[in-house]
Amino acid sequence: MNAAPGEEVGFAALVARYGHDTVSFQGLGPGFARWLEPGGAAGVAYVDTGGAWVAAGSPLAPRARLVEVAMAFAEAARGAGRRASFFAAEQPLVEAGLRATLVGEQPVWQRDHWPEVLASSSSLRYQLSRARHKGVRVRELVASEVADDAPLRAALTNVTADWQGAHGMAPMQFLVQLAPFAQAEARLLLVAEQGEAVVGLASAVPVVARKRLFVEHFIRAPGAPNGTVELLVDGVMERTTAAEVTLGLAPLAGAVSRWLRMARWLGSPLYDFAGLRAFKAKLRPDAWEPVYLCVPPGASTLVALRDTLRAFAGGSLLGFGASSLFGKR
Repeated sequence: MNAAPGEEVGFAALVARYGHDTVSFQGLGPGFARWLEPGGAAGVAYVDTGGAWVAAGSPLAPRARLVEVAMAFAEAARGAGRRASFFAAEQPLVEAGLRATLVGEQPVWQRDHWPEVLASSSSLRYQLSRARHKGVRVRELVASEVADDAPLRAALTNVTADWQGAHGMAPMQFLVQLAPFAQAEARLLLVAEQGEAVVGLASAVPVVARKRLFVEHFIRAPGAPNGTVELLVDGVMERTTAAEVTLGLAPLAGAVSRWLRMARWLGSPLYDFAGLRAFKAKLRPDAWEPVYLCVPPGASTLVALRDTLRAFAGGSLLGFGASSLFGKR
């Protein structure tokens, strides 16, 4: 069954208890439907593309029940005339036995190792120094500063809009929807300022079940000094109390299938897959973890990949492509 408004607190509790995957918290954000099994002991956050229910990561359930809950979700999807898949799922769902296709990797840092990263990387220290010498300063925001009527909110919104407008692709949905202030009270929010001007923003969410922090958004004003994003990364590492930090999925990175390597090549004019991976790599993560698309037995992985693309496109792939090539939405 789909979660009713009164059950949202219960779904948040499932995220806190069973949200192992990096994207788990995002299922509480705008644009997601939430399915609960009878009794509310497990659930799945997903988007409905019209032909499929594409889940945000693995089911929220005990590890011993992951496949059982995944199959129940798939059956509910079939009852609604939809296919089911699980995008950005991680190792536990794969180990539980669901069919899996690698869709990329995510870098992970041990927070306590960050001083060693700084000490070993002269290029990173140089970027931090450049931004500081240009007068960029990073500070932590409180939720009241990003409330709709807060004076700073307008400046942050303008920077966010400028950053999004500078990209070649139309705005995407699903797990990359730009909503940096959703559930603000649970986020770590950092602003980069140069004098009175806002030049950057970092927005991070907890992965409570793993004592991990996921930096969901780095936003940089078009004219921000070089090193601004690196300064925000350093600010996150300095302020977080989590044991681990991830910057999330580098899509189509790693030993992906031949079909996905072709997709990476075809999509490179619109999305800088290699550049994103290279930026994350230069920050010297402690590890790269695999991220998967999982499907129920008998389901087509290629169809599930198409369903996932429709989820990111917010509907029509043709409409998204036309908007990206010929003008923003």
